[in-house]
Amino acid sequence: MKIYEVPARTPSLIQSLVTVWEASVRATHTFLSDAEIRQIKTYVPQALTGVAHLLVAETETGESVAFMGMENDRLEMLFLAPQTRGQGLGKQLLQSGIQTYGVREVTVNEQNPQAVGFYQHLGFETYKRTDFDEEGNPYPLLYMRLK
Repeated sequence: MKIYEVPARTPSLIQSLVTVWEASVRATHTFLSDAEIRQIKTYVPQALTGVAHLLVAETETGESVAFMGMENDRLEMLFLAPQTRGQGLGKQLLQSGIQTYGVREVTVNEQNPQAVGFYQHLGFETYKRTDFDEEGNPYPLLYMRLK
């Protein structure tokens, strides 16, 4: 597996990462409807091009299977293709973000218990909770920081 920071965010790379994002969200965000996923998907390319640091994990054949975006000391996004989950790739990406980019905080959907448990396992703890997400939807968020 090759992990690298993406300097140039080409349209083909963005499309590949949107595909990873959608597969990941469909596997983990079971509280979202199909219509909600389709609506959120329209914002993903902008988020991918706008985030300060974008790390991508690729297979030996060049297929993108995971990505992580960071801004200042915050993890803004971390998504893995479902077939790569449970193999340590998420942990490897997050540890790189902590060590290389100073990641100290993350916001996670409370209704995604696997993600909450993942961040807790890697040393994050909740310091704030909201009943709604940033768009005002009824999806509680947990604001977590590294202990």
